[in-house]
Amino acid sequence: MSFISTGVEYGLHCLLFLTAPASDAPAPSVRDLADIQGVPVEYLAKLFTKLSKAGLVVATEGARGGFVLARPADDISFLDVVVAIDGDKPLFECREIRTRCAVFNSEAPAWASTGVCSIHAVMLAAERRMRDELAGHSLGELAGQVAAKAPANFSHQVATWMEKRISGRRGNRD
Repeated sequence: MSFISTGVEYGLHCLLFLTAPASDAPAPSVRDLADIQGVPVEYLAKLFTKLSKAGLVVATEGARGGFVLARPADDISFLDVVVAIDGDKPLFECREIRTRCAVFNSEAPAWASTGVCSIHAVMLAAERRMRDELAGHSLGELAGQVAAKAPANFSHQVATWMEKRISGRRGNRD
C-alpha cells in the first residue's frame, strides 16, 4: 500500500522541468509535460490544477503559455508537493480498537482507554518524522542532484525538445 500517490512522483518529475528553464525557452504546457513523461494530458492537468491552487506553479498567458514555478525551487519542499497533490491527510487514523476487546463486556476500563493509544502514539511519531524529512528536501535540491547525474547537454536537449513542440503548435495555427 502506498501512502504517497503516484501523482506526487509525476508532479515532482514535471516540476523538475520547470526548475531551470533556458532564458529564452518558452514555459512548457501541461500537454508538453504529459508527453515528455508519457502520461495522459487529463491526468497531468488535474495534478497541475492542484499545484496551481497550492501556489506552487502559475500559468503564463499567450500563444506560448505554459507553466512556471510560482516561487524559487529552493522554497518548494517535497512536503509542499505531497500536500498539494494528495492533501494533508494523516498517515494513520486510530479506530480506538483498544476499547472493543470482548473481555471488557462492552465497557472498556479506564486503563485501556485513557490517553493516546500506544499504537497511535507510534504512528504519530512516524508521521512527524516523515513530514520533517519531506519538508527538509526542496525541489531545488532535487534539481541539483539530477543535474549532477545527467550529461551536461541534457538541459539543452530538453529545451530543444520543448521549443520544437511549441514551434510545431504555432506552425499548425498559421
